[in-house]
Amino acid sequence: MNLLTSISMAFRNIRANKTRSFLTMLGIIIGVSSVIVLVSIGQGSSKSVADSVNSLGTNLITVNIMNTDTPFTMDNIGQIEKVYGVKSVSPVLTGRVTVQKGSTSTQVSLTGTNAGYLTTRQLSVGSGRFISTLDDQYRQKEIVLGSEVAQTLFASGSPVNQSVLINGNRYNVIGVLNTKGGSMGQSSDSSVFIPFSTAQRLLQTTHITQFYAQADNQQDVNIAMSGIQRAMGQVYSNSDDYTVINQQDIMNTMDSVTQTMTLLLGGIAGISLLVGGIGIMNIMFVSVTERTREIGIRKAIGAKRRDILLQFLIESTVLSMIGGLCGVAVGLLAGRIYTAVTGGQTVFSIAIILFAFLFSALIGIIFGVFPANKASRLSPIEALRFE
Repeated sequence: MNLLTSISMAFRNIRANKTRSFLTMLGIIIGVSSVIVLVSIGQGSSKSVADSVNSLGTNLITVNIMNTDTPFTMDNIGQIEKVYGVKSVSPVLTGRVTVQKGSTSTQVSLTGTNAGYLTTRQLSVGSGRFISTLDDQYRQKEIVLGSEVAQTLFASGSPVNQSVLINGNRYNVIGVLNTKGGSMGQSSDSSVFIPFSTAQRLLQTTHITQFYAQADNQQDVNIAMSGIQRAMGQVYSNSDDYTVINQQDIMNTMDSVTQTMTLLLGGIAGISLLVGGIGIMNIMFVSVTERTREIGIRKAIGAKRRDILLQFLIESTVLSMIGGLCGVAVGLLAGRIYTAVTGGQTVFSIAIILFAFLFSALIGIIFGVFPANKASRLSPIEALRFE
């Protein structure tokens, strides 16, 4: 018996028992679709994290200062600006304030910073202008609104050159930022920005607990980081008093977490494939028992052990491959539904889809060997006498 005849007989037997064949393939379908969906969600999460980190700013280095006993001042910021490879430095002070326009008020995040913050954090001004060096130097009571804040306070009107109240103090609106969206739990759209020196007075602090540094280019990030760490070491003797991190550090950490989660989810889904393989093996054993007389007749008229083995092995492989193809289709559809319903991001990998399909075929071969071997070992006389 040639290969094409064996495949044709396998399809004929599958069609003859449609319900049983579908239930047999169901485990493979669930397993393959689960692998594709869960891995694509994991990879989508990883890409989403990477996009969020990259949107924080270009060649960004973030320094957080935990030691408040030793003040970090603008003089120290001046030393950081002299570090080789550093393009600009933006100190930040943050807090929650109430911004009011007429009878409308809202609680927002306030950031006190300087002119370099705009390019460091990759922001853009939709109307008006951003904070200037002179604003910071003369402690001007001027404010730049995020797009959501501007919409809340002024609706469709232009906020520029109008005034708002921050905790009861009047500030002149000099600009409105373009919509950017949130990243890593932060959103410029729902924030307001004032000169750093003005924020120090408003928030009643002279301490700097955080600043951003922008490297000249991607190649100089590590050099700039090393220089900043040396400069920080001259102020703080204990390295636990501050942290210096860049985008790549954040991405490596988050990527490690998401990869672990993706492997875990893929492993859990892979168990479904093994369960599906066991289902195929059980059904094939039943099929061998049901077709014992058929096997005896075929052996009696000259079929060799190899022919019987190949027939049942092909049948189990065809079952698992059809289930694998259905699983791929279900997985792609489920991924699209997940994206549409939750708004989450999914990334389908051709390699993962191909791996899941080929693994399903391998499952059919592995778990089909045992019942196929049993069928091939049947004695023709005993098989013909089977009731």
